[in-house]
Amino acid sequence: MTDTSNQHLQRKLSARHLNMIAIGGSIGTGLFLASGSTIATAGPGGALLAYALIGVMIYFLMTSLGELATHYPSSGAFFTYGSKYVDEGFGFALGWNYWYNWAITVAFELVAVQFIMKFWFPEIAGVWWSVIFLAIIFAINAMTVKGFGESEFWFSMVKVVAIVVFIVIGLFTIGKIMLTPDVSVLQNWSYGDAPFVGGLQAMIGIAMIAGFSFQGTEMVGVAAGESKEPHKTIPLAIKQIFWRILLFYILCIFIIGTLIRYDNPLLMHAAETDNVALSPFTLLYEQAGFAFAASVMNAVILTAILSAGNSGMYSSTRMLYDMAHQGRAPKIFARLDHRGVPMKALYATTLVAALCFLTTFIGEQTVFNWLLNTSGMCGFIVWLGIAISHYRFRKGYLAQGFKLDDLAYRARFFPFAPWFAFILCSMIILGQNYQALTEGKIDWLGLLSTYISIPLFLIIWLGYKWKNKTRIIPYQQMDVRPLKIDES
Repeated sequence: MTDTSNQHLQRKLSARHLNMIAIGGSIGTGLFLASGSTIATAGPGGALLAYALIGVMIYFLMTSLGELATHYPSSGAFFTYGSKYVDEGFGFALGWNYWYNWAITVAFELVAVQFIMKFWFPEIAGVWWSVIFLAIIFAINAMTVKGFGESEFWFSMVKVVAIVVFIVIGLFTIGKIMLTPDVSVLQNWSYGDAPFVGGLQAMIGIAMIAGFSFQGTEMVGVAAGESKEPHKTIPLAIKQIFWRILLFYILCIFIIGTLIRYDNPLLMHAAETDNVALSPFTLLYEQAGFAFAASVMNAVILTAILSAGNSGMYSSTRMLYDMAHQGRAPKIFARLDHRGVPMKALYATTLVAALCFLTTFIGEQTVFNWLLNTSGMCGFIVWLGIAISHYRFRKGYLAQGFKLDDLAYRARFFPFAPWFAFILCSMIILGQNYQALTEGKIDWLGLLSTYISIPLFLIIWLGYKWKNKTRIIPYQQMDVRPLKIDES
């Protein structure tokens, strides 16, 4: 066996890789399919406001993560920051939470592949597509980190091109409407109960969907551990995230709300059935005269799923490696091969993903849905961890006499930004299944399946604290020194 004790992860990810990893994490079926149902539920104004609000929250979270990741770029990211700036137990729970989150999400994406491929090959059993795509994702992650970065770059490029074409067609169509006499371009914004439909209750529901759609943007923090010159590349990626959100989500929601009425039954039906032919993107492509719109969008969504599974496998593998490297997971997962790839951690993550999606093939759909629900909540817990870690890091940094000007990247709007993100994220978490308490009879099973991740996270955190006698780290005792980078 090769001695890997002196090896380390390779810093081979460039700025363009990080930019596309951020895009790949945040653009998926949430935009291509679920965007229509958000407009159907809350109206064009309600959907636009919800996505804008969540977009601002994500921007604040990413600037917080940017400050942490440039100061201490580590593949452990949230696990490392939680351990260094909050409490060892808090970081320990965050790390396992994030690994589980994306290992399960990979399994979910592999199941989603079956529905996409059935569009073209209805006679082939879906299980074979899951196996094939798991092998592809594993092979990509088994390459060097530069190979992973290149694959994710091109996966994300496909999505970007599809969205840009959609925006161009949408704006062109809106421009034609503006030239039509006696026709208001904003008529769908004033039709019926528009622009706001369903009131506050609908807004809360849409905010949750928007939040799930944006999960994955935090992957740039994990990728910081293998990026070239992170003090330069991370700020560049972070700064561009806000404009991507503005362009890809806000502008797409505006176009869909302008060109398709909110009460069009196809909007809601697309997300409920995962039917790509009913996607708002497909509908508008067809209106523009693209005969093969459904096939094109099916290919784009397939790419989005493959990208999400690919980046999820990468993030969870690196998190497991870093936890093992710091003694918070079995040491075997800290081993690297001669190329600097944590293959043992990759094997473990692949095995968990495979076991989870196999439950759907033996009829255990309920089990899989529970796993998926807990995984979704885990993403919000990570976001809370980012806000808390950044707030405490900045307080500790200043308390020890360091100057903000010495930071490689400084997040703006502190302390408002982390507080805003923390409060809004908490509201979304607590409101995810509030209907279970407002329908006369309490749905205990629904509450358990939705919120079980919270007590599990607390049990892991508090259990670690009790066993290891850890405590919240005082500001004066934090290790706020920057990480010295070895670019070799």
